[in-house]
Amino acid sequence: MSITAKSFEPRQIKNSIARWCISAGGISVLFTLVLIFMYLVYVVKPIFESATVEPGVSVSLSQQQTSEQAKTLAVGVDELNEIAFYIDAQGQIGFYQLQDSDQHKAGETLLKVELLAQGEQLQHVYTTNYNHYVLLLTSGEVRIVEPQFSVVFLGDERQVHPKVNYPLGEEAIVVSEEGEQVSQLTYAFASERAIFIAQTTDKTLLKTTLIAEDDFMYDPEHAVEYQIIETPIAAHSDVMVAHMAITPDLTMAVIEYDNDVAIYDLEDEWDVPVRHKFNPLLLTPNDKITAMTLLSGSSSILFGTQSGQVLQWFEVAGEDGRQFQQIRHFKVSDTEAVSKIYPETYRKSFFTLTPSGEAGLFYTTSEANLWQGKLLNSDALPLAIAPRANALIIGQSNANANTLELINVSNEHPEVTWSALWQEVWYEGYPEPDYIWQSTSGSDDFEAKFSLMPISFGTMKAAFYAMLFAVPIAISAAIYTAYFMPPAIRKTVKPTIELMEALPTVILGFLAGLWLAPLMEAYLPAVFSLVIFLPLATFLTAYAWHKLPKNIKVIVPEAYAPLILLPFLLLTGWLAFAISPLVEQVVFGGDMRQFITNDLGIDFDQRNALVVGIAMGFAVIPTIFSMTEDAIFSVPKHLTSGSLALGATQWQTLVKVVLLTASPGIFSAVMMGLGRAVGETMIVLMATGNTPIIDWSIFQGMRTLSANIAVEMPESEVGSSHYRILFLAAFVLFIFTFVFNTLAEFVRQRLRDKYSSL
Repeated sequence: MSITAKSFEPRQIKNSIARWCISAGGISVLFTLVLIFMYLVYVVKPIFESATVEPGVSVSLSQQQTSEQAKTLAVGVDELNEIAFYIDAQGQIGFYQLQDSDQHKAGETLLKVELLAQGEQLQHVYTTNYNHYVLLLTSGEVRIVEPQFSVVFLGDERQVHPKVNYPLGEEAIVVSEEGEQVSQLTYAFASERAIFIAQTTDKTLLKTTLIAEDDFMYDPEHAVEYQIIETPIAAHSDVMVAHMAITPDLTMAVIEYDNDVAIYDLEDEWDVPVRHKFNPLLLTPNDKITAMTLLSGSSSILFGTQSGQVLQWFEVAGEDGRQFQQIRHFKVSDTEAVSKIYPETYRKSFFTLTPSGEAGLFYTTSEANLWQGKLLNSDALPLAIAPRANALIIGQSNANANTLELINVSNEHPEVTWSALWQEVWYEGYPEPDYIWQSTSGSDDFEAKFSLMPISFGTMKAAFYAMLFAVPIAISAAIYTAYFMPPAIRKTVKPTIELMEALPTVILGFLAGLWLAPLMEAYLPAVFSLVIFLPLATFLTAYAWHKLPKNIKVIVPEAYAPLILLPFLLLTGWLAFAISPLVEQVVFGGDMRQFITNDLGIDFDQRNALVVGIAMGFAVIPTIFSMTEDAIFSVPKHLTSGSLALGATQWQTLVKVVLLTASPGIFSAVMMGLGRAVGETMIVLMATGNTPIIDWSIFQGMRTLSANIAVEMPESEVGSSHYRILFLAAFVLFIFTFVFNTLAEFVRQRLRDKYSSL
């Protein structure tokens, strides 16, 4: 007994150690999965947070600013929200420090500049998205000023110095040769042209074009010579215009009068023809337009109405050409009109104001109402959006002093909503709503499009075609290897196929993209004829072998007889490719690809789903084959022996006993292969055109979640919407595989419980 006890103790210790190690390994795997899940949630969470608008710092202006004659007309702030400036009614611009720095304290006056010459009086100040401020004088002349901030580094110390630039020169520009007072004005600027559209008090509408002899932006320190061309706009010289705007590319002018809108073509210097006319309030004739502005990019026009709505209109291609159409509307207030609209410079967000100072923050494309609340005492107070859209600067007025107040805005990801990610969105310039993924472009006006539907669909499409190719081949091969193949051959075939799994997928993707795709395009008739000829060759070879005399068939052992198929299958494949050019010439007029594209109307990409299905199927086959073969080979021999003893044939035993008993393992093998196909990256990255489209066509490519992450993650800005949505794509891929594996385990357990009694 003592010897037994002594021999038992080490074994018990080893068992305990093994049990704890296995448990620790399993728990660590689960813990790692939970950590991955939590990290993905941590990175993705900020894109769904609501916008916030909170009071920030405030500085008081000097006492002389409190008079009505010197009230603040326009305000602004630098990119870092450190220095704010104002322009008052006396034509003075002042720069103030908002935050303490090494050189200046908060509230300190940094610079004051007189913008008007002797005898000039300021009538109004117009702001633009170019950081240009248009000073309209009572004489009908204008002067353009541009507040600038130069940054100087002295060692580790950063110094910001404000200054005032005059992009079109310091001299006032005449926009009305008759000297009439201007009642309405709009302005747009480019490197070599500037355009003013003005309406005088006698309702004369004029376009004034400045054409620089050199680039306006070439040398801002010196005066720029330019030619002035004044063109009357005859179409609306008898009506009082309510709102005007010019697109930044200087091609169109939008003029609203009495709820009607006219789009003018500005391409011709000597003529201003009407391009389009429409009524934004056609469906609500009792309403009234109270505000108008161009959205960032100037493809959309925003109209504020008396009923408290903002309407978005842009051009849509139709049968009669491009026509303006209302796309969206936003409810701002139930009781007040929309008096002002402030668009952001680089995004599709905009702020609204009502007469009582109620404000709203909206994003057009995602149709998101981001924030609403009380912001001002009156809509007459000057307001401007910070260059980075992370703050508002407001010129507040009261009985004692005027102040510049900074309002902090947190609105990092306004374009991201669940509807924008998973539903059709109508983007500017598109004929209809659609699922679109396009994260980058070479244009500054570009709006990123982040629909996850095309890349999620591409993931499913790639996996479907891969499984369509791999599952029949892998399972059939596994059945034959495990049930029919002689043990001597099985010992060679099974390790050889399993060795294929070690082949790097980047090699498969490389071969698929650079060799297989061009080959299949050149021999399309052969590719499709193989689907018919290979099964037919198999049947004919088997039938011929069956009809051979027995004295010939006994030469080859029965277990090795299927190997005779190999030379016939190879010969069939060679013949299919050999006659492919002839078939293509006779049946398809010499080019099957052109036949598919022109005659059948099916788009054809060289790197398409067929190529991906074959290449990725080749990568998945070893996984499915190995697990299926093990499941079938592991079926207890007494089950097959008992079935055969009862008179069942080998095929009956296979179908009724072996496959049913092995079905849990076979199903697990298929699901493991599906998980491998869903997560595959390099093959779909190299063997497809990576086009994010929704199309089941076998001749079209796709973009998958994993390939999209691999392509775009290196170029995404850390913390941006693009960056976080790529992590969201990874999270979606994680959920896909988790759901598939959970369903697979559920079905496998049901199959095991059902057939365990066999």
